[in-house]
Amino acid sequence: MSEKDDLKAKLVPAALGATGPRIVIVGGGFGGLHAAKALGSAPASVTLIDRTNHHLFQPLLYQVATAALSPEDIAAPLRNVLASHANTEVLMATVTGVDIAGRRVLLGDQAIPYDYLVLATGSHYNYFGHEEWEQFAPNLKSVGDAISVRRDILQAFETAEMESNPDVIRALLTFVIVGAGPTGVEMAGAIAELAHKALPGEFRRIDPRSTRILLLEAAPRILATFPDSLAAKAQEELKRMGVEVRLNATVESVDSDGVCVGGDQIRSRTVIWAAGVLASPAGAWLSAETDRVGRVKVEGDLSVPGHPEIFVIGDSAYLEQNGKPLPGLAPVAIQQGEYVAALLRSRLKSAPAPKPFRYFDKGNLATVGRAYALFDWGVVCVSGFIAWVLWLVVHIYFLIGYRNRLVVIFQWCWAYFTAQRGGRLIDPGD
Repeated sequence: MSEKDDLKAKLVPAALGATGPRIVIVGGGFGGLHAAKALGSAPASVTLIDRTNHHLFQPLLYQVATAALSPEDIAAPLRNVLASHANTEVLMATVTGVDIAGRRVLLGDQAIPYDYLVLATGSHYNYFGHEEWEQFAPNLKSVGDAISVRRDILQAFETAEMESNPDVIRALLTFVIVGAGPTGVEMAGAIAELAHKALPGEFRRIDPRSTRILLLEAAPRILATFPDSLAAKAQEELKRMGVEVRLNATVESVDSDGVCVGGDQIRSRTVIWAAGVLASPAGAWLSAETDRVGRVKVEGDLSVPGHPEIFVIGDSAYLEQNGKPLPGLAPVAIQQGEYVAALLRSRLKSAPAPKPFRYFDKGNLATVGRAYALFDWGVVCVSGFIAWVLWLVVHIYFLIGYRNRLVVIFQWCWAYFTAQRGGRLIDPGD
C-alpha cells in the first residue's frame, strides 16, 4: 500500500446520514460551542472536536478551586448540549496538527477531512520560560486543575491542624497567587473568604483567620484591563479582606518551599499561578503569522490570510479594533463563533457575506469577593454591591443549561447568607 493510500485509510468517515460540506470545529469552549450551535440547522455536516467531553465555564473555575461550587455546576456534556442538532457530531480526541494542503485535521494516527475549519483552541498559562515552575505553582484551566488546587488548599488547613512546628504551620497557612488579573484577584478574594468566613470555628488547634494571602503582580498595578480608579478600589477591598497585594513583584523562582520575589523568600506550601497566557499551537499548525503570545493574525472576517476556508477565533486569534487587540474574553469568543457561523451559512447558500467582524463591548466585569465587584463600560464605571449583582446576572446568563443555572443560584444564595462552602471534600485518591 502506498503512503497516499495509507493516509486515506486513516481518514475518519463522516457521521451516518451526514450530508453537505464538512465543517470541522476544534475546541468546545465558548467560541467553538457557539459556532456549533449556530450551525445546527445549516446544510452541512458539522464535527466538533475537543479533548474533553464537556464545555467548561472557565470564569468560575476559581470557585470550584475554593469549594464554592462543584465541577458539575459549571460544566455541561457537549453531546447533551448538541443532541438536538442532527447535522452535528462530537468527537473526544486530541488534535495534533492540521494538514492544510490535504485539508485534514490530524488526530495522531487518524485524520478528519474538512471543507471549512474553525480553530477555537483557546490558550494556556504562560510561565515565561520556566515551565518547571508549574509542578509547584499549578494554574486553573481545567476541571482537573480546579479539583487539584481545591485539594491543595483544603489539605493545607488539615495538615496545619496536625502540625506542631509554628514555622511549618505558618508556611501551610500562607497562600500565594501570582498574577493580579481578574482570575488572580478573584482567587485571592475567594481564599480570603474561605479562610476568614467559612472555616473559623471548625478547627481546634489552628485559627484559619491567621491565614496569610499574598497577591503578587509584576506590573505597577492590579487589573490592567480596568481603569485606574476601579483597580484602586479593588486593591482597597482586597486589603480590607486581609489580602496582601505586592506590586512590581517579579517572581524569580518557585519551588516546594514557596516563591522568591526581589530576593525575598516567601515560604508557602500553596502557590497558584494566574500570570499571563499563551495561545494554543494553532499558529504553528498553520505556519501562520502570530503575535508575541502565539495568537494568529486573522483577516477582518476571522479567516487565516491566504486560506479563506480556515478561521481562528477566541483566545487563539489576534484582531485589532479601534487600534487595540481584542481581549481574550468569553464575550469576544462567543461573538466570533456566532459571526463565523453566520459567514459559513452565507457561503453555503451563496448569499452575500456579512461585513467584517466587529466586537460589541458589553462591559468588563470582575468580582473581588462576596457582594463586591467591578463593572467597566467605557464612561460607565461601577463598583460595589450593584456591580456584584450585575456580575451574578451575567455569569448565570452565560452558564450552559437550566440545571446549572438553578444550582449555582442556590449555592450562591446559600453562601451569601451563611458564608458556608458546599464543595469541601478531599478525596485522598485524587
